[in-house]
Amino acid sequence: MRAKTRIFGEIDIPQDKIITMEKGMIGFSELKNYTLIYNSEKENDKKSIMWLQSMDDGDIAFPVMTPDIIMPDYKPTVNEELLAPLGDLNGENMYVIVTVNVPSDITKIACNLKAPIVVNTDSNKAAQLIVEDDYKVHFPIYDIIKGKKERAGE
Repeated sequence: MRAKTRIFGEIDIPQDKIITMEKGMIGFSELKNYTLIYNSEKENDKKSIMWLQSMDDGDIAFPVMTPDIIMPDYKPTVNEELLAPLGDLNGENMYVIVTVNVPSDITKIACNLKAPIVVNTDSNKAAQLIVEDDYKVHFPIYDIIKGKKERAGE
């Protein structure tokens, strides 16, 4: 599938890398097809911010990350009925990401733990879900990331 994007220019994504969201993202229900684009040169570098690029509208790309980077014990409670359209999920084929808000003041960077995106990596079906837990929509992450980098000597 080929798309002209605002951030990445023209991209050609193999069909098996297209993620389908039957209901789209919250606020973008008309956009159904996405792909993950990694910030790193290494394919599948899940330790940094990635982009969930819409294949239906090249102007739309959401910065996303795996929540375990900032909250290793993140285990949201989700209504099983909401997961059913994704197919059979287990620990091996379930991939969870969260959207990231990157304002001009980088010290205010935050992620949305209340509405994760769950991807079935076998079927490439995904859904953004509202979890039942008391996770925050705006969870500040700057100090967490800065602390991890300092401990790693970066």
